[in-house]
Amino acid sequence: MYHYLNFALCLALSTGALLAAEPEQNKEQERLGNCGVVMQEVLDVPDNIPRELLEKAECVVVIPSMTKAAIGVGGNYGRGAMVCRSGKTFSGAWGAPAMYTLQGGSFGLQLGAQSTDLVLLVMNDRGVNALLGTKVTLGGDVSAAAGPKGRTANASTDASMRAEILSYSRSRGLFAGVSLEGTSLRPDDEATEQVYGRKLTARAIVTGKGVAVPASGRHLVDVLKKNAPHNDSN
Repeated sequence: MYHYLNFALCLALSTGALLAAEPEQNKEQERLGNCGVVMQEVLDVPDNIPRELLEKAECVVVIPSMTKAAIGVGGNYGRGAMVCRSGKTFSGAWGAPAMYTLQGGSFGLQLGAQSTDLVLLVMNDRGVNALLGTKVTLGGDVSAAAGPKGRTANASTDASMRAEILSYSRSRGLFAGVSLEGTSLRPDDEATEQVYGRKLTARAIVTGKGVAVPASGRHLVDVLKKNAPHNDSN
């Protein structure tokens, strides 16, 4: 009995030490984790993003819970993450995420909802390279269109040929393509630093080597690996 109590006490102390050693997530790490949850939920919606489009995408941007910046103005604001495929032509495995901020635009939130989840598919190299620089305007610096949903291959193929970025939204349980023209998107280096614990640019993460996926970003990357493991753009 004495040995059993000693063993139980040691086990409890060891478990407590492990829990204490596990770092608490900061706000940006929690946001990145939420990006994975949103991406999984979007792909679980019936008639969601066509699989052939997701397989052709070179990067995916997820903005959870975008909100109105000012009532009656139509401006919107959201923060999230972008994950790209690795390699010079963005055709390899999904890499580590970089944090991004989206703001502006006057498209409004669907049906008066207070928040909307956004998913953007970046379909070609020009779109990726634009997003790896400074702030870009969708519909201006890069072409953007509301993405088709469901299983209509012809519609998805036509849309992917016309636009560099395809955009989707989900609010109040409704999922649809949404136009984001006039909205700006830029790398959020400060948020990225909070995630990785060191200064990194979006370009260094996406085009560099040796940047491991942080624990808070594994869910998002795993969802993409499971649903679109290969780039079928060719």
